[in-house]
Amino acid sequence: MLFWKDDGLLFLDLIRARVEGPSPRAAYIGASNGDQPEFYDIFKEAMQSIMIRDCRMILSSYGPDDSSFINEADIILLAGGDAKKGWDIFERTGMNKDIIKRYTEGALLIGISAGAVQLGMIGHSADGVFEALKLVPFVIGAHEEKTAWEGLQRIVEQSSLNIEGTGIPTGGGAIYHQDNSLEAIRHPISTFYKRDGKVVPSLVMPRTSPGELISSEIN
Repeated sequence: MLFWKDDGLLFLDLIRARVEGPSPRAAYIGASNGDQPEFYDIFKEAMQSIMIRDCRMILSSYGPDDSSFINEADIILLAGGDAKKGWDIFERTGMNKDIIKRYTEGALLIGISAGAVQLGMIGHSADGVFEALKLVPFVIGAHEEKTAWEGLQRIVEQSSLNIEGTGIPTGGGAIYHQDNSLEAIRHPISTFYKRDGKVVPSLVMPRTSPGELISSEIN
């Protein structure tokens, strides 16, 4: 998604259009993948494609310089990998509080795979469910379409909360807008909610023109 184009329009151009100022800062959090530098290099290349060069890899050690940068970042990307591993680091270092703070101050968040899962109400991995950032009002699944979102549906069914599930397929994306609407990007999104004790599936279809996204806040 970081390099996807539709009719010549780069998806990240839509994100850049929502970031004010001539020199935005972009932070990459690699806690979920062990701070592997090659994935940060991909992030930097993506940011350079939209003329953002003030980038930093936020390390799992989360020292003062990392904290200072993330608290001034306009874009924060949560990388893929092991969602639970990343979340444990967020909690141990206090990074989760700074991410939430910057979001409430207007920073734009991007979650890739496990990073998307961490944005939801409940995180989940092979080890079970865990706390998450609770910045979007549903539990998020990523790349589980081959199993028909069995794990995601199970969480929705077993949760004591009236919580919805959102499944983002491989190669697709989603935008949670400021008006609480959900936008499917590139591929349909599978959603699940509980009615009378049963899980009900539905689809959110992508718009025909990605340029329409500019009219809404991208978070």
